[in-house]
Amino acid sequence: MAVNFSLEGKVALVTGASYGIGFAIASEYAKAGATIVFNDIKQEFVDKGLASYKAIGIAAHGYVCDVTDEDGVNEMVKKIEAEVGVIDILVNNAGIIKRIPMIDMSAADFRQVIDVDLNAPFIVSKAVIPSMITKGHGKIINICSMMSELGRETVSAYAAAKGGLKMLTRNICSEYGQFNIQCNGLGPGYIATPQTAPLRETQVDGSKHPFDSFILAKTPANRWGDPEDLAGPAVFLASDASNFVNGHVLYVDGGILAYIGKQPD
Repeated sequence: MAVNFSLEGKVALVTGASYGIGFAIASEYAKAGATIVFNDIKQEFVDKGLASYKAIGIAAHGYVCDVTDEDGVNEMVKKIEAEVGVIDILVNNAGIIKRIPMIDMSAADFRQVIDVDLNAPFIVSKAVIPSMITKGHGKIINICSMMSELGRETVSAYAAAKGGLKMLTRNICSEYGQFNIQCNGLGPGYIATPQTAPLRETQVDGSKHPFDSFILAKTPANRWGDPEDLAGPAVFLASDASNFVNGHVLYVDGGILAYIGKQPD
């Protein structure tokens, strides 16, 4: 069974993986044997990412690239193929969120979220698929969200993008499954990262942050997820163990999507 989950000899591109969830996934891929490639939008972020990987013993390859720039992405993929190798695994991880009530949100802000969270996975996937076809296999993993299934206040653009990403995942499966390319989604729940730390801080009076209490009440596991909780599912979707899994979104959410919530007191 261990062979099925091995990523030995594979080249994995994880977009926006200089920190956070992308970094956690890429680090686990390296442990499973993959060569790690990542990008970020500025050289300073790439340098920080390279230092973080080096600190845990991973010799990653970092590139500066805006994933919404089709020409830039095509150039990056060509460089990766020439300098590292053909990409076997793509994780479309780069993303943004803007928490703004819909009627207060400008069309420009809405378009920016759609551009990064939906158009970019289309652009990067489109760039790597031809070489995957030639090589005879490939794995594309889109980082979806519970907002691929649910709505919530202030996240109209994000929910629209992640819902679209779920359907892009299914469509890539439909078009390119015949070439032994599996495209699946990974849907994290609420994960304890530095970005969500303010939402988990104890209040001045010693009580939990209201959002922290809300998430714990909605999660059957009664905790936030850790980035490491995504590691096993991410390796599964990148490995030969999932060769007949295609067009699926695997939610790693502690049970939120299965749970209607507690009855009010």
